Amino acid sequence: MTIFYDPSCLEYSSPGHPERPERIAQSAPLLQDRHPDWQWRRPTAATNTHLLRAHSHGHIERVANASENFDLDTPLYPNIEAHARRSAGAVIEATGSALRGEAAFSLMRPPGHHATRDRAMGFCYFSNVAVAALDALENKAERIAIWDFDGHHGNGTEAIVANNERIRFASIHQFPAYPGTGAKSFGNIDNYPVAPYTPRETILEIAQRSFEKLIGFEPDLLLVSAGFDAYARDPLLQLTLEREDFAMFGEWLSQIDIPIAVALEGGYSNDLPELIDAFLTGWQS
Repeated sequence: MTIFYDPSCLEYSSPGHPERPERIAQSAPLLQDRHPDWQWRRPTAATNTHLLRAHSHGHIERVANASENFDLDTPLYPNIEAHARRSAGAVIEATGSALRGEAAFSLMRPPGHHATRDRAMGFCYFSNVAVAALDALENKAERIAIWDFDGHHGNGTEAIVANNERIRFASIHQFPAYPGTGAKSFGNIDNYPVAPYTPRETILEIAQRSFEKLIGFEPDLLLVSAGFDAYARDPLLQLTLEREDFAMFGEWLSQIDIPIAVALEGGYSNDLPELIDAFLTGWQS
């Protein structure tokens, strides 16, 4: 396992905002202590060439030159462009590692799956997984599956990869909930909306069905948007998964012979470090 991580991603925060850097600050030492054989690498920033595969020139310029908050959820922080470029770069590099046969995980902020081609939203500035997927298609990959088990719909990823026949995208998420999308499937997009307080056994059945359908696409690369806000004690949603369920998601990854790269998305409980560890340990079991 290779973990892509740069402590500088902890340098932005806003009082009272759920996107708190201390959750990641606690995750890194926990993983280093429990898994001393895992490799840690600092990512390099995504370039304009990378970003322009998923975003418009105008969007990249707005992130670089913003003078006000993007919306109520997505503040303008000092150096946010640099942070967002490193986060996207981490997923690109994790994907490259996966294609070389190494399991790889991006433990970076900010997340990405809400950012669309032209808009920063939902704590996200660049669409990290979509950027990495489109970069991989320009290199070694022919068919890519994206599995998004974040409790919020990955609307940005969906919008960027929709109708690309070389990509299959699946999102399991609470509905209704932010951002209010993801109620229906179409084309290469499989959405699995889940009502608040759905029993965890039902969510697991839906997640397994979504995963198996993606693998049936016969991809030569699997990218995972790993959000942990479907956890029963997450403050932003009303889903019901437990720590061992995320471990099971990791075990599913361990049972397939496909290059896999994983990017951290949401997860706002104080238990996030334990949830990440359960998932990664299941994957590497």
